Amino acid sequence: MTWWEQIKSVFKIKELRNKVLFVLFVLGIFRISAVIPIPGIDVAQLRSFLDQNQFFGILNIFSGGALSNLSLVMLGLGPYITSTITLQLLTMIFPRLKEMYEEEGEQGKQKFNQYSRIFTVPLAVLQGWGLVVLFTNQGILGALSGMQLVGVLTAITAGAVWLMWLGELISEKGIGNGISLLIFAGIIASLPVSIRNAAISSTSQDIPSYIAFALVGLFIIATVIVVNEARRNVPISYAKQVRGNKVYGGSSTYLPMTLNPAGVIPIIFALSLILFPGILTNFFAGTTNAFLLKLVNIFNAFQNDLVIYSTVYFLLVVFFTYFYTAVTFNPDNIAQNLQRQGGFIPGIRPGPPTAKRIHFILNRTLLIGAIFLGFIAIVPSIVQGLSGTGQSGGGLGGLSFIIGGTSILILVSVVLETIRQVKSQIVMRQYE
Repeated sequence: MTWWEQIKSVFKIKELRNKVLFVLFVLGIFRISAVIPIPGIDVAQLRSFLDQNQFFGILNIFSGGALSNLSLVMLGLGPYITSTITLQLLTMIFPRLKEMYEEEGEQGKQKFNQYSRIFTVPLAVLQGWGLVVLFTNQGILGALSGMQLVGVLTAITAGAVWLMWLGELISEKGIGNGISLLIFAGIIASLPVSIRNAAISSTSQDIPSYIAFALVGLFIIATVIVVNEARRNVPISYAKQVRGNKVYGGSSTYLPMTLNPAGVIPIIFALSLILFPGILTNFFAGTTNAFLLKLVNIFNAFQNDLVIYSTVYFLLVVFFTYFYTAVTFNPDNIAQNLQRQGGFIPGIRPGPPTAKRIHFILNRTLLIGAIFLGFIAIVPSIVQGLSGTGQSGGGLGGLSFIIGGTSILILVSVVLETIRQVKSQIVMRQYE
């Protein structure tokens, strides 16, 4: 079946058509909410601040431009994602939490998700308060009274929780992962504005840089597709079991191990750390304290040195790829499950030897995935260094991150996963 026939099948099948229309409707609501601002903003000052600050510029891209309007949903899905990641990391510290997440089945995962939702609220309050204080100090927001601050924080927190609910609604009643699709919509929404701004500020001298960014963008898309679809298939055999006059088992299958099991999470972790000095620089700007002034100068030197910046960023991405995979992928559990089901890797004994073999394969496939993620993360910096656009600002400054690695990695991953789910829905309804 060709791609055109698959599209026609989606709109011919009533249930699938309703799911697609529901997703588009929710995404439309999200885009409308992103332009409803909180009152008392100096818009010109805000946009100037975002253009000069890489960290908040990236947050603005992921929120779909909601931060540049200081809208009700300006936090985006950040608090919910942070909450989920934090609780997953806490499973390494608290055995009860790990047991609930891994061993209690669907009910345990539902409980875990409920804790993530609850933890989202205080995180949203904390992040919202930090942004309001920062923007007030920068002159973007006027001075707020106690009641006004409570009102603003309530609205911002409600917006973050509402977005979380919309994401889960898409997952339940639509097609694809709702959280991923909302992030996808936020990045896509920023693309036309970035292209327009780059086109307005460009000159004939920028044409080689545009061509370079276009070629790099195509290269990243192709590479992301290849690596996302790449798998190491570990052969699994099941022992024959005789029950009465019938023989069960004896089949062969494989355990698929992807090159990049951590997805884009390591890049998000690394971004949070690598851009943290920039946040401190903004908070301590204008200080007269000698120690803080020296610290600000060190941070500025770090951010302006493209080689050191890119090297540290690359190493952080590689480290977090291994770290996050160690949290979410447990070879011991896989070996135990295989042993319970009568499965084994040919030539390897069940139990600990199987776990050791899976761990051996994982480390080698993960090395390729980690290096790939690190390379994708620093591609924008490499291109900026070669084209001389710098790390922020300039004609291509707004476009660099959009065409760069993290955004394309998210976009392509979400598109591939959604297409996979659509195809499975079509096959399920056409199967006889």
